Amino acid sequence: MQVAKRWSWVAVGVLLVGVWAACSDKDAKPTSAPKTQPTVTKPKPAPTPTSTKPWYDDYDPARFAPEVRRYAKQAGINPQLLMAILYNEDYKPHDPKFERQWAEVDSDPAFGIANMHRPAFDETKRGRDFAKRKWEELPDNPALAIEAAAWHLHDLAKRLPSKRAELYTKDELLALGYNAGGGNMRIFARGRKAGSQAQSYLDRLHTNWAKSAEALKS
Repeated sequence: MQVAKRWSWVAVGVLLVGVWAACSDKDAKPTSAPKTQPTVTKPKPAPTPTSTKPWYDDYDPARFAPEVRRYAKQAGINPQLLMAILYNEDYKPHDPKFERQWAEVDSDPAFGIANMHRPAFDETKRGRDFAKRKWEELPDNPALAIEAAAWHLHDLAKRLPSKRAELYTKDELLALGYNAGGGNMRIFARGRKAGSQAQSYLDRLHTNWAKSAEALKS
């Protein structure tokens, strides 16, 4: 009886183990490798094109409005006058290479966007912040050309006679002085009418006057 009872317990145990194994196999879920998510690469924005165009290509004096305002204020002259003179002087290409080539055939060349001659520049720079600068730098340096032109107009204004005829305004006389020289400017200030060349310069100044005021707003 003890042996039969022992085997009966063994049989029960084997049966329980089988049932547990069957249940475990049924409940267990096969595991699968995690799916790899595809990497999304966002397209890079196209680079903003930068202009490498030199300033003297399609030159417009309006692009130097900040410099005109700055140096006109320092020199105590009308910025509209200075801008109008730059428009008057833009009749020729201001490519530095062209200016230097032209100087080789011109007996009295003018350099820079303000077309300044060497004697005028050398006289104007004395005692100024740009005293150590050279006239030969003007083709490559529009800011220096504007600064020199502003102070040249300042010096011309100091040469005007205290009593002037009413034929020309102060700004007109300074423009005539810039074009024809200080001596002629004083003659015009006393009532002499400008000659054809000087009058042509003055006519262009009048044509460019309104445009210069607009340019200074930029």
